[in-house]
Amino acid sequence: MEKYNTLRKILDSGIVAVVRGNSKEEAIKISEACINGGVNCIEITFTVPEADDAIKEINHKYKDVVVGAGTVLDECTARIAIMAGAKFVVSPCFDEASAKMCNLYQIPYMPGCMTINEMKTALKSGVDIVKFFPGNAYKPEIVKAWKAPMPQLNIMVTGGVNLDNIEKWFNSGVAAVGAGSNLTGLYNGDDYSGITDMAKKYIEKIKEIKGR
Repeated sequence: MEKYNTLRKILDSGIVAVVRGNSKEEAIKISEACINGGVNCIEITFTVPEADDAIKEINHKYKDVVVGAGTVLDECTARIAIMAGAKFVVSPCFDEASAKMCNLYQIPYMPGCMTINEMKTALKSGVDIVKFFPGNAYKPEIVKAWKAPMPQLNIMVTGGVNLDNIEKWFNSGVAAVGAGSNLTGLYNGDDYSGITDMAKKYIEKIKEIKGR
């Protein structure tokens, strides 16, 4: 049931903030700036030092926020993330062992895929949402081509998503978008207000696209 609730929240939100940072403290501040702007699905990447501790802290402080782990390359890291409280696990590529680990704990696994064959393999391994990465390698129309033979595909595009093209991605059939540097990179020193302002714009744009 918890897995279903996590997937529902991600799909309802339509956006996951991809958080990177030079320290745990920086990642937490970036995450909080996104949350203050209304983005409640946060992916803390394991390129962040002490990423598992950052996940724990955000989970403890924000009960209504869905916190996941990103840049998970292997099953060991997947389990560390899950034990830290990650509600979903994201990878830049598909890893069967990671998929099995996430299935064991009923945690959504979102691997990066770029071909029909990779996506088919991911679906056969129990993946509910496929991460299309990097999105800026193709035009949004590619999603329609993929979903033609596999209409059951749920795709989250990450890489190159911005306010100018987000509507095209949704119109092409993605279920959600992952927003990286265009959202989470907008800070200067201890001033994270740029992230909060951009988060609000993303939320308003998605509401407009979905007709809410």
